[in-house]
Amino acid sequence: MKRIIFLLLFFCASFFSYAGHIAGGEVFYKYLGPGGLANTDKYEITLRLFRECNPPVGGQPIAEMPPDVWLGIFRNAQPAQLQIEFKAVPRASLVPISLTTPGPCITNAPVVCYQVGTYTVTTDLPVSTAGYVISYQTCCRTNNITNLPLGGAQGATYVADIPGTTTLATGKNSSAVFVLKDTTLVCKSVNMNLDFSATDPDGDSLSYSFCPAYNGGNTTSSTPVQPSLPPYGVINYVSPFTGSQPLGNAVTINPRTGMITGIAPGAGSYVVNVCVSEFRNGSLLTIHRKDFTLKIGDCSTTSANLNPNVFFLCDSLTRSFVNGSTSPNINSYAWEFGDPASGASNTSTLPTPSHTYSDTGVFKLKLTVSNNTGCTATDSAVINVFPGFNADFTIAGSCFQTPFQFTDRTTTAYGTINSWRWDFGELTKTDDTSRTRNPSYQYPSPGPRTSTLIVTNTKGCSDTITRPVAVQDVPALSMPFKDTLICSIDTLQIVTQGNGVFTWTPNINILNPNTSSPLVFPKDTITYVVTLNENGCIKRDSLKVNVVDFIRVDAGRDTSICRGDSMVIRTVSDALQYVWSPGIGINNAAAKRPIVSPVANTTYYVTGNVGKCQDRDSINIRVAPYPFANAGRDTSICFGEAAQLIGSTVGSSYTWSPAGSLAGANTLTPVANPVTTTAYVLSAFDTIGCPKPGRDTVLVNVNPRIRAFAGNDTSIVLNQPLQLNATGGTIYAWSPGVGMNNTNIPNPLVNLTPGIDSITYRVRVSIPIGCAAEDDIKVRVFKTGPDIFVPTAFTPNQDGKNDGLKPILVGMRSLSFFRIYNRWGQLVYNTSEPGRGWDGKISGADQGSGTFVFMAEGVDFLGNKIVRKGTTVLIR
Repeated sequence: MKRIIFLLLFFCASFFSYAGHIAGGEVFYKYLGPGGLANTDKYEITLRLFRECNPPVGGQPIAEMPPDVWLGIFRNAQPAQLQIEFKAVPRASLVPISLTTPGPCITNAPVVCYQVGTYTVTTDLPVSTAGYVISYQTCCRTNNITNLPLGGAQGATYVADIPGTTTLATGKNSSAVFVLKDTTLVCKSVNMNLDFSATDPDGDSLSYSFCPAYNGGNTTSSTPVQPSLPPYGVINYVSPFTGSQPLGNAVTINPRTGMITGIAPGAGSYVVNVCVSEFRNGSLLTIHRKDFTLKIGDCSTTSANLNPNVFFLCDSLTRSFVNGSTSPNINSYAWEFGDPASGASNTSTLPTPSHTYSDTGVFKLKLTVSNNTGCTATDSAVINVFPGFNADFTIAGSCFQTPFQFTDRTTTAYGTINSWRWDFGELTKTDDTSRTRNPSYQYPSPGPRTSTLIVTNTKGCSDTITRPVAVQDVPALSMPFKDTLICSIDTLQIVTQGNGVFTWTPNINILNPNTSSPLVFPKDTITYVVTLNENGCIKRDSLKVNVVDFIRVDAGRDTSICRGDSMVIRTVSDALQYVWSPGIGINNAAAKRPIVSPVANTTYYVTGNVGKCQDRDSINIRVAPYPFANAGRDTSICFGEAAQLIGSTVGSSYTWSPAGSLAGANTLTPVANPVTTTAYVLSAFDTIGCPKPGRDTVLVNVNPRIRAFAGNDTSIVLNQPLQLNATGGTIYAWSPGVGMNNTNIPNPLVNLTPGIDSITYRVRVSIPIGCAAEDDIKVRVFKTGPDIFVPTAFTPNQDGKNDGLKPILVGMRSLSFFRIYNRWGQLVYNTSEPGRGWDGKISGADQGSGTFVFMAEGVDFLGNKIVRKGTTVLIR
């Protein structure tokens, strides 16, 4: 929406170099009396600017405090603002304010110094219904602000509002003025106390809060511009900081005192904007603002800080204490609790002690702390010990159409209760409070609320308690049931709960029909309707009374269970009360359907009642033992063998499972032929009363197949020792033992005599339980020396004869390589693994018939190198 401007501006060309490094500002005004013309008021308008004495060097030139400023006055009207006039306001004073020498209790204390420039102008303003907005804008804030985005140029706007006659029909207003206490030293990460209070010359009530600071001015250069039209935008903050939490969520402002307290954030500069709301006769006049850049130093303080300085122990004689200063420089604590009667416990050197006072009364607490540099700091507090103060209250009411009664139930052992502050939790109203002891309040609509009572006594104790309030659209009415059953010769009392006048209909067989607990004695089934009238709020409800002349109780047929089991007796009846006997083996003798666990044959008797109507029944439960099954002992077999199972039962029938690997599964002695370890279950059944089977399990463990391996057939030369190496088990037996050093080990050494050309050895491989397998190895003996033999031809036609070309190692310890080349010198095959050879292919493709060259090299059993070369023919 547009506003017609009324500007009060004065231009000064020298302002160019004075825009930057402004650390804060405040605009305030004072009503001086009637103006020089009719229907005008005279005001003294003051702008107070703060500039750092030694501003940080940043992207802006270091500036001086401006010698004069531009102020704008705008009519706060809709839809337009009209320009009034311009004023070039000269600087009236320039005063430095700084912190004196901090002393030994502060480590790494920063320099706290500001220049305060004051600009004052007196002007007459026409009386206005809308009032006025006074504003000053600057292009630039000081550099390196922690809670604003880096590199984001944001200006500042300082404003004051003069209320019009619409807001202030009678009287005039002078704005609040913040107290000049801007040299308070604040160190990082410790408790801070910063006085941001204000005074009001008219005596108006003040309420303080954090609020977003305004941006403004031309943020692209320091050339001064006249203030722009309100309303003004707010600056951008970086997370986690906001306008309402400019110092983080650990710092708050007291709305009554303007004292900023809490744990300070890290070192840096922070834009803090405090709004103070002026109230007169309970109505808001205006909101005054102060925008300031707070410096938090990278320092620490050694201090004693007992906050608050008055403590109240209202619920116990014991209290824990802590120093409000969290400085790491503190190395000693001395507490005096002011309680000499407590003896040695009257003092403590702990950082956070706890003390139990010996009696009630008023005591003086003293704390002294010190550091290594000689600093000693002391603080004291008054301790009021008067336990036995308990806040409480009750609420009567349910319907929003009638008042709720709030009754204080607070008790105190000392002093007297002297104040009550109620908040009835009606968010849509501002008059939902009271200071009387037992107030009443009528809510405007149904819905849940939360009421709060703050109560105090003459000893200074204070407590806050909350209660939920269920505000309904009808009275609260609690019915005992919706449907019940009585005997035709009985009388039933219906007990309901609610506040108001009760009316019961129909008026048939009913006594006291206008009470909350009538007596009824109907002879036939009937529905009674109750109407509750709570001061005009109506609630109706009903309940049905079913009437019977007699009842039946059926406990069910006699049955059988297995010994040790339990069962539910499923009684069928309309009875409302039950009594079972005997009480042995039954979980609840008053239940309709109890769980029973008899250990022997038992007859249970039950009596059911509906008032004076009664019936009885019984049930006999026979207890039978479980059928017996014994599947035999677990056993182990070798792979491929069978196991004889031997079972026994006591019962009328039995089954084995799984039956697929059993021969004779319909007998108690089947033969098991499992291929893997298998658990066989024998189940026994009978027909004497226990319907559940008895079971037993036998495990047949199948040992893995023995895979005996004596080694590949091999060749040796005369006088060459041969090391055999069998695998597959743990027990070995070789035969024949010719030339063998040990026939019962897996790796015997063989030395054959010259008369043997070849020999076949057989090895039996077994494990301790007897599972075994056999394999053999053929050893050929060459009469030559160690050599590498290569066939002169091979036929890779997959007929199983001479399909591959591989070297035959005789008397060789190892094969270094076996290589085959074609007639163009291309390597077509290479291996160093004995027993491997060429299949006549290159890259999977069959080679044609032809001559190929081979080269072979190895080391014989004596360590000599053997080299062989030659040709071989591939025949297709």
